[in-house]
Amino acid sequence: MEIIKHLIPLLLTVSLALLVVAAGLASSRGNFVYVLSRPKLLLQAFGAIVAIPVIAAVIIIAIFPVSQAAKAGILLMALSPVPPLMPGKALKAGGHASYVYGLMATGAVFAVIFVPILGALAARFYAVHAQFPVGVVARNVFVGVTVPLIVGLVVGRLLFKGPSPKLTKAVTIAAYVLLVVAAVPIVIKVWPQMMALVGNGTVLAMALVALAALLGGHFLGGDDMADRSSLAIAASMRHPGIALALAGANHANEAVSAAVLLFLIVGFLLLIPYQMIVRRHEKPEDQG
Repeated sequence: MEIIKHLIPLLLTVSLALLVVAAGLASSRGNFVYVLSRPKLLLQAFGAIVAIPVIAAVIIIAIFPVSQAAKAGILLMALSPVPPLMPGKALKAGGHASYVYGLMATGAVFAVIFVPILGALAARFYAVHAQFPVGVVARNVFVGVTVPLIVGLVVGRLLFKGPSPKLTKAVTIAAYVLLVVAAVPIVIKVWPQMMALVGNGTVLAMALVALAALLGGHFLGGDDMADRSSLAIAASMRHPGIALALAGANHANEAVSAAVLLFLIVGFLLLIPYQMIVRRHEKPEDQG
């Protein structure tokens, strides 16, 4: 049992890292600086990915009578941008690779810069003793994004001289298999705590925060529907790894971790009708 206890987090880390490796393999030169090198896109990304989710979370948890654990989980997820799952979702919705991978890299930069700053401001605003160490966020980004991205880029550029669809698909499938294997025991473990959070408008509050981020990204994404959907997905999908790492740094109980995972599930469910609407909107153009 002790081996399994340590194995599951390792499998989760490896699975998410493999998704980033796959992004590196599938990318072309210049993709990851596409947003960072364009001030207008960078400002739009900041508004959608950083500002709107945090503002929405602060307002909504002030209105809804949810538990302290739920408030903490909502705020931690609002602070934690762009998970490794985002590129796959955005590309399936028709996103342009350069913009999608650019948003992924931008989210990593935003996390290192703004999570500690906004976290410290939130702690002062709510008059609580909470730490948001730069080192915790930077380590999470370095291990979860930087290293696997470098691996993907090196393998893709040196061994295959460019994007390798077959290898990318194989790595992605392996990542999702490991992710399911790791995630199921975690969800089972915290399921009672998750169900205990349901009520007093907790799920609705989480849905509204995710919806605010989704709509913010959609309307800040410009005139191109593909860019709109990419920014919407990047803004609404939050990074549970960063949120859970911050919860651990503050010695939060399992109820906070359960709230983080519940927010993740609510956000995923909210994306389903949005992606259906996006696909329906694109069909007439595709047929033309």
